[in-house]
Amino acid sequence: MYHLKAIIIGAGIGGLTTGIALKQAGYEIEIYDKVREFRPAGAGISLWSNGIKVLNQLGLGEEIAQMGGRMNQMEYRSHQDKLLNSIDLHPLINEVGQRPYPVARTDLQALLLQAVGEENVTLNCKCVKVSEEKDGITATFEDGRTTRGDLLISADGIHSIIRPVVTGESSEPRYAGYVNWNGLVEANRQEIDPECWVIYVGEGKRASMMPIGKDRFYFFFGCPMEKGTEVAPENRQQELAEIFQEWPSPVQRLIETLNPLETNRLEIHDLNPLNTLVKGRIALLGDAGHATTPTLGQGGCQAMEDAAVLCRYLVTTNVSVEDALQRYELARKPRTSELVLKARKRTDTIYGKDMSVTQEWYKSLSQESESDVINALAKVILAGPFN
Repeated sequence: MYHLKAIIIGAGIGGLTTGIALKQAGYEIEIYDKVREFRPAGAGISLWSNGIKVLNQLGLGEEIAQMGGRMNQMEYRSHQDKLLNSIDLHPLINEVGQRPYPVARTDLQALLLQAVGEENVTLNCKCVKVSEEKDGITATFEDGRTTRGDLLISADGIHSIIRPVVTGESSEPRYAGYVNWNGLVEANRQEIDPECWVIYVGEGKRASMMPIGKDRFYFFFGCPMEKGTEVAPENRQQELAEIFQEWPSPVQRLIETLNPLETNRLEIHDLNPLNTLVKGRIALLGDAGHATTPTLGQGGCQAMEDAAVLCRYLVTTNVSVEDALQRYELARKPRTSELVLKARKRTDTIYGKDMSVTQEWYKSLSQESESDVINALAKVILAGPFN
């Protein structure tokens, strides 16, 4: 189909990537977000090869390669610093045909915003209603303004206000049972290889550092907690020091050098797989349709895959917008639902929902071969639209 106008609600990774894809296809795009200024959720993001392939197709491959971290090695270590597993990632790169590039979210968002064009993005504009007509769809915003297009893409995150319109139910986020702390630190102040992603695990908790470019690490900690805990930013360093007080020297060094005022503290939620991702001329995309825990590192990548597949069906079919969106759902719902549940199971294992299962996992890490790990990662990556 040609000459369509797409209204995109949400200017995060999914919304901006979709805007770029549809703009390159010759469509008119309008992107709206309720925030007053861009503030990415989280400090870094692990962009695996399937997400990078989408960016390559959009002509952003050189830029992402320049800004992303060179992650050549992956290590699992115990909370007593015993090496459980060490994986050379070059065989994975060779198998899937693309290097992963973990990046800072602010860098990625700036790249996507430049590519889509700031003139196509309107901030401080909260969508409160969508109305579908026979030949189009209208979005109404809190300030009273309206806009009309041929389709509307809901990329407004896990707390999407458009999702109930599509699914016919509330679809409330589900607490995953743990808190995640994350931020950025200078790599040269840490005690690990700047090209190695290291994950320390033990006691139903984990601590990790991942190279993201510009000589920095993206760090994250995770610990099971009851829902509703709050700790002021200035106290988060002390909180982490107490939770991980007897963990190895590199973890202690990380806690000592992080900036507590720039450390995010998030209660992690996901969504149960939805009964549908589309309704008429409306499509759910990214976290609005399949928010997942970050334990597979696929949240951002799946939003990018959504964008690529949605654009593919819009430009290669000509029956109707509704038909194209149905094809998008048929392609995306099984994959995203599977990954949400897979990430949920992994979350429960990592964070000690059943400590006997978690202890068995610790044992299996030291027994797992490098090829087993590579094959598992490749399986997820190659199931995407660009295998």
